[in-house]
Amino acid sequence: MRKLTVVFVVLIVLLQYPLWLGKGSWLRVWQYSQQIETHEKRNEYYRQRNDTLRAEVRDLKQGQSAIEERARSELGLLKQDEVFFQVIQNKQPASNKPTSPLEANPVDSKVPSTNTAATQAAEAKPVNPVDTVSPPAVQ
Repeated sequence: MRKLTVVFVVLIVLLQYPLWLGKGSWLRVWQYSQQIETHEKRNEYYRQRNDTLRAEVRDLKQGQSAIEERARSELGLLKQDEVFFQVIQNKQPASNKPTSPLEANPVDSKVPSTNTAATQAAEAKPVNPVDTVSPPAVQ
C-alpha cells in the first residue's frame, strides 16, 4: 500500500510540474498577460497621437488658418501692414527672500522699484521695422 501511495504522489507531482513551471505554466501566462497590457497601453497612446497628427495634416491640407498659425508661431512671419510688439518682462527671483541689503528695506534705499505696472507698460513697445530685419510676409 505504501508503494502505491508513493507512486501516486510522484505521478501527481509529475502532472503538476508543467502546470506551474513548464512551457505553458501559470507564471508564463501571467507574464505574457502583463506584457500584453503594457503593449495595449502603448498602442492606445500611439493611436491617439496618430489621430492628432492626422487631424493636423487634414487641417494643413484643407484650411489656410492652420498654415497661417504655424507660420506665425514657429517661423515668426507677419502679414503685410502688421505691427509686431515685443513684450519684455522682468524676471523675479524664485524666493521672496531679499537678495541684497537694498532690497531688504526699499523705503530706505533711493533705488526706484522696477516691478511696477508703469515700468512694465513702458517696456512693451513696438519694434521699429527699420531697426530690425523683418521676417517675410505671409500672403
